[in-house]
Amino acid sequence: MCIRAVVNGSSTNYILSSLGNLNLGWMAMGFGQQMPDTPMVIMWINNDGSVTLSQRSAAAEVMPTVDSSPPRKAVKVSGLTISSAAQLAFSVPSNSDTKQPVIFAIGTTNPGSSAEDATLNQHTDYGILQLDLAKQINNSDPGNLPPTGSSDSFSPLLPYQRLIVAHAIFCTVGFLLFLPAGALLARYLRNFLPTTWFQTHWIVQFVIAGPTILIGVILGIESVAEAKAFHLNDTHKKWGIAIFILYLAQCAFGAFVHFIKKKDRKRRPPKNYLHAILGLAIIGLALYQVHSGYHYEWPSTTGRKPLPKVVGIIFWVWLVFLPLAYFAGLGFLPKQYRQESRKAIVNDEDDNGNLFNLKQTAYPRR
Repeated sequence: MCIRAVVNGSSTNYILSSLGNLNLGWMAMGFGQQMPDTPMVIMWINNDGSVTLSQRSAAAEVMPTVDSSPPRKAVKVSGLTISSAAQLAFSVPSNSDTKQPVIFAIGTTNPGSSAEDATLNQHTDYGILQLDLAKQINNSDPGNLPPTGSSDSFSPLLPYQRLIVAHAIFCTVGFLLFLPAGALLARYLRNFLPTTWFQTHWIVQFVIAGPTILIGVILGIESVAEAKAFHLNDTHKKWGIAIFILYLAQCAFGAFVHFIKKKDRKRRPPKNYLHAILGLAIIGLALYQVHSGYHYEWPSTTGRKPLPKVVGIIFWVWLVFLPLAYFAGLGFLPKQYRQESRKAIVNDEDDNGNLFNLKQTAYPRR
């Protein structure tokens, strides 16, 4: 949809135009930068050709309800039709705004009722933009005016959007930089620093990654609260909490693997392999989560344009690099096993540096 505004002295006309890409059920705009507590005007065409105008508001990201005392009373305006595009218009008293932030939404399901309080199905598309009400026009026909809304690149980030950005940075660094770094250090250093690699591994995985991830999760929760939206109401939010719980469980499981062990063991127990597999699975899920965050969640939650293509390029390069680096490290396994066999030492898959001396005989590794 497109929004045009024409200031006529004491009143301002707003024209909502459907571009024809979606079936028109209803169109709406609000005077603000986010849905909660923003005065909205919602319009739709009834079966008999009449138009319903409903002024509403919402305390959160829920279906708005009728506002009996809106800040500015809207009145339907007719006779502003151009080409074949569906177009609805209304007028409100002008205010002192010259740069006016607005939200917009379009739904594909008609309410099926002319009542102002009719139930609305959720919007199909929505966003934010800024109208330039000081721009001079030469054409007296408002229907032929070019769009006056700017792209969201000119609109400053809202407080909840800044929290989302910080959440994304901390979680991406924690899950896609520190966790893979800890896994790769464990994979490579155990072949060259058999008595100290574990200290490096757990410091990176827990001491450094842990606070970073925790801060990222807290920022994500706070951004939802700031936007007055719902927690755990979409796939990204649900998976985010699930991956965070898995990470905490992995840390606890890793401590169990490293510190609870039999000193007379002859081979590496299954729990060690399970610990490694779970760690790799968490990194894989984190890759999926980061992609869904920047590719789907950001534009759908904020209504802003998708992130630049360079973000996707960096992501896919990193996605290819991580498994290649890890599988290259698996090439050191024969060397690792030979070293352990020659010394007749059970070097735990995730050892903490305390090696256990057994019989000075070689034995097959698993």
